[in-house]
Amino acid sequence: MKLFTVAEANTVLPAVRDQLLYIQRQYQVIDGLREQARCAASASEAGGGMAGGTDYIKALYEVGKTTTEIHQLGVQLKDHSRGLIDFPSIRDGKVVLLCWQLGEGDEIEWWHEMEAGFAGRQRLK
Repeated sequence: MKLFTVAEANTVLPAVRDQLLYIQRQYQVIDGLREQARCAASASEAGGGMAGGTDYIKALYEVGKTTTEIHQLGVQLKDHSRGLIDFPSIRDGKVVLLCWQLGEGDEIEWWHEMEAGFAGRQRLK
């Protein structure tokens, strides 16, 4: 597990923010085609297919690829719809999570214990 200082997490944050926004845009594509995909999957006709099928598959692929890229940085994606991410870090000799979500600004201001989750967030300062 990669451990981040607050400064390191803040350095990575702009790129991860862009990736989170990209994932959200891809989910808009997926959501717009979800019903068609469900109907196509349940059709019994051979070779059925669906209009927009290529866009649907591409969006699914892009979500998977971008999520993998985020995880490879050592960042934990907790909720794509909120843009909620955690950065493992050390605080007072314990592994904790630096916590950030879309809309919170350009720097991480929150942390929480590993088990506490979002509800247990505390200010860094």
